[in-house]
Amino acid sequence: MLLQLTLVITLAFIHAYAAKLLRLKEIPRSAALSFAGGVSVAYVFILIFPELVEAQETISGHGLVAYIEHHAYLVALVGLTVFYGLERWVKRYRQPLPEPETHPESGQHHAPGIGVFWLHIVSFSLYNALVGYLLVYRESATFELVLFVLAMGFHFLVNDHGLLKHHREAYLKRGRWLLSGAVLFGWAVGHLVEVSEAATSVLFAFLAGSIILNVLKEELPEERQSRFLPFALGVGIYAALLLVAS
Repeated sequence: MLLQLTLVITLAFIHAYAAKLLRLKEIPRSAALSFAGGVSVAYVFILIFPELVEAQETISGHGLVAYIEHHAYLVALVGLTVFYGLERWVKRYRQPLPEPETHPESGQHHAPGIGVFWLHIVSFSLYNALVGYLLVYRESATFELVLFVLAMGFHFLVNDHGLLKHHREAYLKRGRWLLSGAVLFGWAVGHLVEVSEAATSVLFAFLAGSIILNVLKEELPEERQSRFLPFALGVGIYAALLLVAS
């Protein structure tokens, strides 16, 4: 319990002070952010995907999902699709800024409206609550639990970069605190509400798809000027840690 509390507070702290932890520049992309993206992707491919095989076996035979073949992977696909749709929504519904501040990517004077900000924050608050909740149900040794939080911490930095890019003022004023609180809330709910192993596997599968999309949408666009070597270094180092832990 004490270890989990320390780790979940660490995740909350990362959201609260992400802007100070990294120099979150738009262009060129921070090498540390590319490294963080590599860590997140390595976690998904080395640990989450193999666990989806177990999740598939766990979910099978439970209610309506028993009729859906390969549904653990479908849930991961749903997670990816939901956050892709959210990102497209944000880019579509931009509003003029009150001051002539140039957007660094497009060169236009646009920023998302307050409604899009709240949509973004509510979505990522649920996302963070899910991470906090799953922290309770990680049936792992201490070292593996620390690796899970390390991967999620780096992943939170990647998400923070995207949210700062879209909603800097609103995010620094309100958004970061809501996201920090969401992690703690999810962890608390995990201790108060126990669900079946099948339901936990579904949540874990959804998280896997979400992580992949949220990392790649920050790394792949050419205008981000992302850095391959730090990304590859993050993948290599973290993959090696996971293999040692297993």
